Amino acid sequence: MHPGGPFYKNKDDGFWSIPKGEFLDEDPLITAKREFEEETSIQINGDFIPLTAVRLKSGKTVYAWAIQFDFDERIVHSNIFQLEWPPRSGKMQEFPEVDKGQWFHYSKARQKIAAAQVLLLDEAISYIKASLL
Repeated sequence: MHPGGPFYKNKDDGFWSIPKGEFLDEDPLITAKREFEEETSIQINGDFIPLTAVRLKSGKTVYAWAIQFDFDERIVHSNIFQLEWPPRSGKMQEFPEVDKGQWFHYSKARQKIAAAQVLLLDEAISYIKASLL
């Protein structure tokens, strides 16, 4: 998913991300399903395969799952957030949390996704290759 809002408007390679959110006492998979729906408007179900958590430069840990689930990226519709924009203008504007979703070939996806999340793609591809043997 490509993040919405003015900070990411002209940023592409290295800025795409999986849907994610923070949780405290909630099961991480339940959080992941909820965040996916909030950021795409699509409910996702099936057999979730846990991937190894990755740590971001910010210190946050991202938990992720692989799943075989096909959807049309044209129907991605995100929740909205408010932000003072332009900065210090006193004017609040609304922006989508995600401005688009798109399918990419694996090599292109590695270019698009945030650096720390490349490991998630690599692990998912390894799992797929192993399951085909």
